[in-house]
Amino acid sequence: MPSKSEHLTPDQSAGYQVRRCHRRLDRLLHYYLGKHDLKSGYWYYLRVLWMNDEVSQKCLSDMANVAENTTASIINSMVEDGLVTRERDERDKRKFRVRLTDRGRALERELIQYPEQINRLASEGIDQTEIDTCLSVLERMSENLASAFEHRGSADAP
Repeated sequence: MPSKSEHLTPDQSAGYQVRRCHRRLDRLLHYYLGKHDLKSGYWYYLRVLWMNDEVSQKCLSDMANVAENTTASIINSMVEDGLVTRERDERDKRKFRVRLTDRGRALERELIQYPEQINRLASEGIDQTEIDTCLSVLERMSENLASAFEHRGSADAP
């Protein structure tokens, strides 16, 4: 059994640091979205749809990196709030297609400033080369973890 000194401390753990940073980024984004009476969970779906409108619910779930049952629930709320429509796919009646409403599309102009502000705040005092290195490392770490999960299967993944 490893001694306590052999365990990573939080400041040495990529997972801990990424989660802590994400929680703080998310908290600030939630604050800004609240000014528009929007749930913070909407952001990830709106962002995907602004880049690629009218996608299947499954595709939206994959692109937002959120479980399908969670996506279904959030899409229900977004439909009720007039941000998206959900209709059966004409070719494959088993699938649903999600599309922005005019209101959902118009929010892009209002909301896109927030992640830009948050990223500026987060990177204040940090050299751009360090930011670029961090983003590159995080992308590769994410790919490594996705690959490990894919090769081991969900039952065996660490």
